[in-house]
Amino acid sequence: MTEPTRTRRGVLPRLRQPGSRFGRRLRGGVSLLIALGIVGSIYAAFAPSGSAAPAKGEALDVQIGQGIFDQTCISCHGANLQGVPGRGPSLIGVGQAAAYFQLRTGRMPLTQQGAQADRKPTLFTETQIEQIAAYVQAHGHGPQVPNGSLSGGSVSDGGELFRLNCASCHNLVGKGGALSGGKYAPALDRASDREIYAAMLSGPENMPVFGDNQITPQEKKAIIAYIQGIRAEADPGGSGLGRLGPVPETLVVWLVGIGALLLIIFWIGAKT
Repeated sequence: MTEPTRTRRGVLPRLRQPGSRFGRRLRGGVSLLIALGIVGSIYAAFAPSGSAAPAKGEALDVQIGQGIFDQTCISCHGANLQGVPGRGPSLIGVGQAAAYFQLRTGRMPLTQQGAQADRKPTLFTETQIEQIAAYVQAHGHGPQVPNGSLSGGSVSDGGELFRLNCASCHNLVGKGGALSGGKYAPALDRASDREIYAAMLSGPENMPVFGDNQITPQEKKAIIAYIQGIRAEADPGGSGLGRLGPVPETLVVWLVGIGALLLIIFWIGAKT
């Protein structure tokens, strides 16, 4: 065997380890990741948080809402929303949706006890309603009306859902109807999108609760689209007679039509 070739100084060159370059790159990458992590942690610690402002605003709404509640609602619902026997139920856990519906439709504060609270002009501004609702929401949480637009649902799907779940009480065209015990399903001709959504979430009076497991948010929007659509729709047959339904319309036909026919018969008989 021949001897390995020597260098000028007579020393064999050191053989390079095949993994040494990869090791240096790996160590460099790890060091870079550690440095980026440290910089990110420092930035997160000292940079203003994006969610801090909404949290502060929400806390302020709750505080203001409590002040309004203490002035207008505490006598019936209690200082801690636990309710007062014989006056008003507990509001713990009912959620923002229930408070918004009752206040926005003027049903609360209640002026007098009765079988059912009627719709009337609200005593509060929209901002005050949201603040009181935020205070109620802070006690036990509960369903909330989502922010943003509630329009854009399918009218055809909404009509099918309305006929299946709502028409038995509210009439096919949302004109309402009588219930037992002196109660009634109110007409929907003045209900806004948020009021309808809040009613489905909270189930006021005899109305069942339609949570997101029963009717999805998109289906709720479809029902809203149907209700608002029939409100603006013209009656193709002429006078809608208040859209009270086929039974009253038939009764009007019999009373007016048959009555007019009898008068004509009597008039002809008198002439002959």
